[in-house]
Amino acid sequence: MDPTEERFDRIEVMLGRIVLENDRGMKRLDRLEQLMDRMEGRAEEDRLRAEEDRKRAEEDRKRAEEDRKRADEDRKRAEEDRKRADEDRRRAEEDRKAWNRKWGDLANKLGTLVEDIVAPNLPRIARQSLGCERLDDFMVRRQVRNKRDPEKRREFDLIAVCGDRVIIDETKSNPAIEYIDAFLKVLPELGDYFPEYRGKILVPVFSSLYLGEDVVNYLTRHGVYAMAMGDENMTLINAAELTGTAPRIL
Repeated sequence: MDPTEERFDRIEVMLGRIVLENDRGMKRLDRLEQLMDRMEGRAEEDRLRAEEDRKRAEEDRKRAEEDRKRADEDRKRAEEDRKRADEDRRRAEEDRKAWNRKWGDLANKLGTLVEDIVAPNLPRIARQSLGCERLDDFMVRRQVRNKRDPEKRREFDLIAVCGDRVIIDETKSNPAIEYIDAFLKVLPELGDYFPEYRGKILVPVFSSLYLGEDVVNYLTRHGVYAMAMGDENMTLINAAELTGTAPRIL
């Protein structure tokens, strides 16, 4: 073979190899570009996801801040409500105490008012119903110390003395049974308060503007005269029922 042709053949082979290697390089370059594209796509997706996560985190932070603010507002409102409740409770307690004082003052005034009505009627009652033509002594709101026990001191609403009789009157604006029981309890001790009246007939009277039937019956069973307002004046309601009963001796 001609040396020239042989060289051309070698050149062709070399060129073929170069073209083949170039094709292979281009394919590798294409694959590398595709890989880079995929990597860039994933990186963009990761960036977008990271941005979305950041936005969600920011939204969560804002919601948490709003929740904290609402919680603070709720706490402040609860504190204000507690303060208002404490103030309302304090005012209610002050109002209750004020009303208790007013009711106490009213009860005291009413009690003395009833006594002021009963007092001028007792001499007439004593004369008309209890056989006292003339009173030897008449005392209103008499405060006396117990002669046997000087530590004891008591006020008696009305005391009328005539001859051999001592009329002791207890006046209440509210004629409760407990007041009657307290009056009955002190009757045996009257001789210690008034030793000068020992041996006299004791005539106990319980008075009020109005006495219910059960109260009158209770007084009658215990031998106490019941005095209340009648049609025009104070009157003994159970005088007939107590007529002929054994007298109490002081």
